[in-house]
Amino acid sequence: MTATDSYDSSVIAQACRLGTSTLYEAAGLPTSAVDAAIRTVWAGVSVAGPAYPLECAPGDNLSIHIAMEKVPRGSVLVISAGGFVAGYWGEVLTVAAEAAGVVGLVIDGGVRDIAALTARRFPVFTRGISMRGTIKASSPSVGRPISFAGTPVAVGDLVVADDDGVLVIPAAHVARTLAQGQARADKEATMMDALRAGRSTLELMGLTKWRAEQ
Repeated sequence: MTATDSYDSSVIAQACRLGTSTLYEAAGLPTSAVDAAIRTVWAGVSVAGPAYPLECAPGDNLSIHIAMEKVPRGSVLVISAGGFVAGYWGEVLTVAAEAAGVVGLVIDGGVRDIAALTARRFPVFTRGISMRGTIKASSPSVGRPISFAGTPVAVGDLVVADDDGVLVIPAAHVARTLAQGQARADKEATMMDALRAGRSTLELMGLTKWRAEQ
């Protein structure tokens, strides 16, 4: 996938349907799970889309404003702010993002205007919340690969985020990860049918030898 490409709507829908936990188990890529401290602002959110990475200097959100004129529609903004929690993002940038076709935000920093973000149902995943504003004086990078709290992110990687956390799947591994995730989901569906029919998890997971140990 290149910076000008996007994922088919069926891929996005499948990624959201499978969810981060299933896809993480299927991916086999430990570096793809984002720091668990990056959490959703409002419950029930689910979003997927190609990453558009950028980096902000501590307490400075100029890179975000620049990105709004460059970001491809359908993207998830992935912003590294070095864990510095300030109000990099709020209602104004949310409205700008919606107009630009941005589908979500993941930030290793902070956001504010939480009531407005929740009311607008804009998907936001953040390290923290802060009323403190930011300056606009420098822009370390926009649209170039970054390390997001230790997770590598490049334009076009698939970001999947929901109540369980945030996952970044390298573009080259998306098709394989979705296929393996679907196989895992199908297997779990069969297992749940068996559980409803009265079978036990010990049986279904091949753990019956532990019965004798207790």
